[in-house]
Amino acid sequence: YDNFITRLLPYFSGEEEALRKYCTRLKEVCGLFPLYNLEAEGQYDTDILAVNTRQYLDSLTGNEKLKAVLAGSSYLYGGIAEKTPFYVHALSVNSYIESAWRVVRGGSQITRQIVKELKKYDVTLLKHREVTEFIFREGEMTGVKTRPGEEFTGKLFISNVDLKATLALAGRFRKSFTNRIGLLEPVVAAFSLHLVFRPGCFKYENRNFYHLRDEASVWSAQFYTDATWPQSYMASMGLKNPGDEYAESMSFMTYMRFDDVKQWEDTVNTVADKADRGPGNEAFKQERAERFLKEIEKKFPGIRDCIEAVYTSTPLSYRDYIGGEKGNMYGYVKDSNRSMLTFISPKSQLKNLYFTGQTVNMHGILGVTIGAVATCSEILGKKYLLDKINRETEPAT
Repeated sequence: YDNFITRLLPYFSGEEEALRKYCTRLKEVCGLFPLYNLEAEGQYDTDILAVNTRQYLDSLTGNEKLKAVLAGSSYLYGGIAEKTPFYVHALSVNSYIESAWRVVRGGSQITRQIVKELKKYDVTLLKHREVTEFIFREGEMTGVKTRPGEEFTGKLFISNVDLKATLALAGRFRKSFTNRIGLLEPVVAAFSLHLVFRPGCFKYENRNFYHLRDEASVWSAQFYTDATWPQSYMASMGLKNPGDEYAESMSFMTYMRFDDVKQWEDTVNTVADKADRGPGNEAFKQERAERFLKEIEKKFPGIRDCIEAVYTSTPLSYRDYIGGEKGNMYGYVKDSNRSMLTFISPKSQLKNLYFTGQTVNMHGILGVTIGAVATCSEILGKKYLLDKINRETEPAT
């Protein structure tokens, strides 16, 4: 945190007190969440959940540029000025301030390591199996059916698909709960551009970029018009080998609402279920990719000359592969004005069905990690699980 403050002060002289208050509050909030701070007891109340990010930053300083910098990574949680709670901001930002890491040769290695570990325990992993029905006998969930017609039985079930989809498959939840979940608003979706570079052409920079067209874009970017898109983006570079001087690739993501691709919502296209969305969709992607690339060139002059291949993804891609409503990036909007509406317990009303994933807990990779611990805590017991995690992660003496 001291390094964070030291690096910002040359650009914001006279704002040291505001920065120190900001950092102190970040640490306080993060320290109160037991599944983020593994030694915390979770003695937080709804007052913490109801603190609004934009309002809190306004209370710290009148410097608009500093507020834009502090909220500059709001793309990590799809920030909305009048809704985003400060705890969402704090948990997302704190992890980067304390230590930021990237996975050389791609994040898919994490998946491969998890699969390798699971196989040690004789876990069977099945791909390309879409669950189409939950099976109940005598009021208890006993299995699921998949699209090919297979039936899998069990004693305990954890669903990490979209929460609304889970309720629809079960069809046995109280009407009040179903109506409450139906009110949840999906976070905005994304359009992504993945560039593959010619070898030895584009210099690698060991950092992520959160680009805003102007200070106001930190909160307004997802409410673009056709004429103003894109107003902001996030970018990161990829390496082929540790220590390489030149980047192998670069990925860019910007906001895109599902309405922009709604005319193709009845199409599905995945590796397991290939289909053609039609020439209109392809023309749309090419036009948006070109417009996005022109915006990118303003910050990275000459980048176009290094491009070997371009790949795009739209909200339809995210919907088809992840299954989130309207292809949303981060589950459902957290609202500081209605904090308990979006606070979902991983333990369902059915005694052997549990929820997990970012539609239940926090946003993004951090959210699903915290959510997984929360779900397992309900099954195994919080004290047992957290004590075990703490023992396993203690430094060797």
